[in-house]
Amino acid sequence: MYQYYNRHTYYATNPQGGWVWRHGAIQSDPYCWPYAQQPLTFVLVHGSWADAHFWDGIAAALRMNGHVVYTPEYAGHGEDPNKKVNHAMVTQSVVNFIKQLNLHDIILVGHSFGGTVVQKVAEQVADRIKRLVFWDAFVLKNGEALVEELPPLTRQGFEQLRASSKDDTIMLPFPLFRDLFVNTATLDVAQAMYADVSPEPAQPLFDKLDLKMFYALPTPKSYVYFYQDNALPQGEGYGWNPHMSNRLGQFRLIVGDGDHMTDSRTRPGMVAQKLYEAGRD
Repeated sequence: MYQYYNRHTYYATNPQGGWVWRHGAIQSDPYCWPYAQQPLTFVLVHGSWADAHFWDGIAAALRMNGHVVYTPEYAGHGEDPNKKVNHAMVTQSVVNFIKQLNLHDIILVGHSFGGTVVQKVAEQVADRIKRLVFWDAFVLKNGEALVEELPPLTRQGFEQLRASSKDDTIMLPFPLFRDLFVNTATLDVAQAMYADVSPEPAQPLFDKLDLKMFYALPTPKSYVYFYQDNALPQGEGYGWNPHMSNRLGQFRLIVGDGDHMTDSRTRPGMVAQKLYEAGRD
């Protein structure tokens, strides 16, 4: 049994730092009820304006169904005080984690910005990966930077926030976070989640990535798309699916009804089930 049931109140701050999920979310989410599943090993890579605690509820739900779950932290995030990091440093953090623990046959999952991380990680540890899963995640083209996939006004806003910071970071204003990342949340939930958001190192978002090796990999791939996710506008050359997902070539598509971040806290079992459907044989 896992001691995840009644540890914290509704989005209360974790005494050890980082995100916690809704009080009672695991008991009330029917997707969390254990049933026989093909046992898998997941490595979950979070996105921007988050840390490894983003996965706490989802990881608990996966473990309840017999899976092995790892949630590596990467450079410039979590307890790392150094925000002067680039994309290569972020990638190397995850590669080192996988190699040091000698992990094999893994389902490597990237959420949001984490999609760009798993693209580069896969180039270095392809022989250890069973399947790549992108959950509302960026799938960049060869030679592209993440900011190039943002609408012009959003990119300009990021550039202005970066220029005004003292440590080359970007901090999302609450109205932007509320409308784009937690659009289905109630206001009190959105405010509580925002209280745990910290400034994001800017450089990894602007680094252009050489992805020629990634696009030559035969690794099976899946894309999980939540159709209420408003972090990227849908249509007109933007969006998660099919704009990002189609770049994977042949891929498995799994859909859900959530937004970008809320359901990882309020319905972790639902998210876990979608990741399982994306990763299973």
